[in-house]
Amino acid sequence: MKVKRLLITLIILGSLLVAPTDSTMAAGDELSGTIKEDGSTSVLPLAEAFALRFMKLHPRVRVIYGGGGSGTGAKDCAKGQVDIGATSRELKISEADLISYPIARDGVAIIVHKDNPVDELSLGEVARVYAGEITNWEEVGGKSGKIRLYSREEGSGTRDVFESKVMKEKDISGRAYFKKSNGEIQTAVARDPGSIGYVSLGYIEGTKALSIEGVKCTVESCKKGDYPLVRRLYFHTKGTPDEPVKAFIDFCRSEEGQKIVEQLDYIPLTL
Repeated sequence: MKVKRLLITLIILGSLLVAPTDSTMAAGDELSGTIKEDGSTSVLPLAEAFALRFMKLHPRVRVIYGGGGSGTGAKDCAKGQVDIGATSRELKISEADLISYPIARDGVAIIVHKDNPVDELSLGEVARVYAGEITNWEEVGGKSGKIRLYSREEGSGTRDVFESKVMKEKDISGRAYFKKSNGEIQTAVARDPGSIGYVSLGYIEGTKALSIEGVKCTVESCKKGDYPLVRRLYFHTKGTPDEPVKAFIDFCRSEEGQKIVEQLDYIPLTL
């Protein structure tokens, strides 16, 4: 996260060196108001960078972003409490009244403590670990020691993707420690030699991302489609958005917005 925060700062500082054109200033003068967003913590670093650049281009617009998880983003958007709800998963049937806008793609990394000698697991092994069927690291080629599970809480988009792509018919063990954000999982795993967790690709700093099915979790492997745990990230609105919100979403999906996606080590919408 420290690296991503630095990249966000560099993006904004770089934007300050580019003098706005007359057309940009005109567009900025036409847009005004406040845009409220919340939702996925996987989207958070990207949403912050989008917001800062957009507000530079449109100084009369204020974009406010909060976390809370994908479930919170979808729920608050449906209630009209925010203009944009962010999720790191597709909408559920119960959320189908919202309009979805893909803004980027992202990998889900399986992480362990950096000193853990295990470098690779299969999807099946990860599922058995999280189901409580494998409980000691020596069962998967590591040193003897109890495996401590860290998982996201209910309502997390990252958890939904993990359950659908990894767990499938299995349930996450009740022995797991449930955390509210990617950052909390990252911190816990970085401190706990016996731990395993799963996070957005942007939250692996200070830990070790395991290869899954023989493929390392990197931006490049996700771009190529080789890494098996890749998902889309979304913004959602309740009904047709007003002009400032539409302009902001269009910006995020534009060529300039997708450059920010790449600079923050997310994956653009197109290969």
